Amino acid sequence: MQREMKCLWHILQTVMLGLLALAVTSCANIGSPEGGPRDYTPPMMMRSNPAPGAVNFKGKKVDIYFNEIVTLKDQTTRVVVSPAPKQQPVIRALGKRVTVEFQDTLLPGTTYVIDFTDAIEDNNEGNVLDGFSFAFSTGDHIDSLQVAGILLQARDLEPMKNVLVGLHSNLSDTAFTTLPLERVSRTNSRGEFTLRNVAPGEYHIFALRDVDNDYKMARTEDIAFLDRVIVPSTRNFTSQDTVFTFDHRIDTIMSAVHTEFLPNDVLLQLFNEDHRSIYFRKNERPEAHKLLTLFSAPMPELPKPQLLRPTSALDEWYKLETREGQDSLVYWLLDSTLIKADTVQLAMTYHYTDDNDSLRLKTDTLTYAQRNINSARKQQEKAAKEREKNLKELEKLQEKLDKLRKEGKDTTDVAIELNDLRDMLKEKPVVLGVATNKGQVEITDSLFVKADQPIGHISMAGLHLEAMNPTDSAWTTVEVPTLVPGNEWDLFRRVAPMELKPGTDYRLTIDAGALQSIYGVACDTIRTSFRVKDEDEYANLHMHCLDLEGKAFAQLLDKQGKVLRTVDVIGNYADFYDLLPESYFVCLVLDANGNGRWDTGNYSEHRQPEDVFYYPTAIKLKKYSDVTQSWNIYEIPVDRQKPESIKRNKPEERSNKLKKKEEKKQEEEEDDEFNSNGFKNNGTYTGDKYRDVKSGAVR
Repeated sequence: MQREMKCLWHILQTVMLGLLALAVTSCANIGSPEGGPRDYTPPMMMRSNPAPGAVNFKGKKVDIYFNEIVTLKDQTTRVVVSPAPKQQPVIRALGKRVTVEFQDTLLPGTTYVIDFTDAIEDNNEGNVLDGFSFAFSTGDHIDSLQVAGILLQARDLEPMKNVLVGLHSNLSDTAFTTLPLERVSRTNSRGEFTLRNVAPGEYHIFALRDVDNDYKMARTEDIAFLDRVIVPSTRNFTSQDTVFTFDHRIDTIMSAVHTEFLPNDVLLQLFNEDHRSIYFRKNERPEAHKLLTLFSAPMPELPKPQLLRPTSALDEWYKLETREGQDSLVYWLLDSTLIKADTVQLAMTYHYTDDNDSLRLKTDTLTYAQRNINSARKQQEKAAKEREKNLKELEKLQEKLDKLRKEGKDTTDVAIELNDLRDMLKEKPVVLGVATNKGQVEITDSLFVKADQPIGHISMAGLHLEAMNPTDSAWTTVEVPTLVPGNEWDLFRRVAPMELKPGTDYRLTIDAGALQSIYGVACDTIRTSFRVKDEDEYANLHMHCLDLEGKAFAQLLDKQGKVLRTVDVIGNYADFYDLLPESYFVCLVLDANGNGRWDTGNYSEHRQPEDVFYYPTAIKLKKYSDVTQSWNIYEIPVDRQKPESIKRNKPEERSNKLKKKEEKKQEEEEDDEFNSNGFKNNGTYTGDKYRDVKSGAVR
């Protein structure tokens, strides 16, 4: 019995030792721990030194501690301190701490705000702490009012992110251009801003894309302003919450008093005055017959070039090609003497902007040298040597062929080789390349020709257009009116001012030599055929613009937001005819001056940019449909008008869970889209762009 117990004890010891060894081994092998649920919450501030809202602060360093490790994203552009210090503070993230260290002495008796906007995020998941700011005072009290709103780009209602927004208590017009903004913040990825810890008083509000970081407006910077005074205030309101019993009866009604900071719905529209300094950028000669001259901005009038060397016997020694705005000029040389010259020198008289921001005339001497002229000469010399070598080979083959014939031998192989060499040595004629209509064309297309060199002459007698008669399939001649340039400066394209019939087959013949370039290069014979689509493949769209006053024009946009067509609004209708079956978007511009284009604003003239509106959804058209859509341009708040699918400045991606919550919320609000308000749901507008009377708001 004792022996059996002893054996059992040994077995038990062995098992225990094995388990212990296994446990030790398991502890030694460190593996990846099983993760918990994914973190979807932004960092949370735990404490700070000084405390939030501290007064009588005497230090130069602020430490803010969070509940997890944080990082700073683009702190140099996203974090702003106001009032603006002379030297930018050093802002760092160290583990769970963010440190702001001031480099100069703080002003006495002043409330300071460090606005982090959306620069702080956690280290692991990148959850953003949006709208976080920290305030303290160097005096015995701290300012506590707020001003909030949204910043949109005036031309296309894009939400503008990371743009400076600020206040001036100095109500002079010159304050924005001469003094730095006093209380500042930056817009987040949705264009929203909140100016915190504002002192009581009257202010002007501005937005500024501050390129030179001086918190003041420069004429070349993007700006926004309101022509009225902002007066920060508060309003108390009471909310009620109901507690129910288990059987759905009212148990308790609890009330709470809240404070609302006003105004919280400021609408700013960002624009650029399009003031650009004019100066000469560069000149070059990309081809022997082509002189390129570039300026920094559109010119008020065309520069005047005077030929210095070599001289030309021609009065008209160039053809000018330019873009609208006249900042890019191409002089196509017509004189062969100039084309062959290694360099061409011009005296160019043009306008430029001086140090006082005034336009003046000046004359520069510009030299245009051919690019890689030595390389081109080497290639020409190489080609000449190759041709000379082939000519000698041609003589030898001809002698060999004559000898074989005299001897009565077979000359087939030598004759083939001789003919191949003759074909290779033939000078290939230079032909003008021409493109024109072909295949299936749209009902809105015009008959056109486009050459690969500037067009010099068109013989209309050499253009023959025929259309097929659908009744007997016979071809009949169609008279083509004189082709005209697409615009004043288009040297390459010509169009026929005529309508092509829908559902009709055409064939076009252009005789050899009917088109010639300015260098005398003629086209070869061209034959092409095309068919115009049927009318029933298209749709019409009529936008009925309700309550519209004054002149306006509407623009049809594709799925990328690109303008496809522009029409005037006549009798409150914008009519778009002959549209392909597709989804479209529509925007409308109130054309205050009736010039047919959108005009920007001007700060010194107190002029806002012209108002822009977007129809809030895509309009899908089907074949052979005629759609009329009513549109009250004031019915939806401006920040919710532009459809998300054509916005370029989309909000930054958030975590999946937060995104799903937002998508669900958006779906719930879609049914109420025309009655909702993007400005804190208070049913008001306060920007110059939309009047309260139009929106039905009560102030």
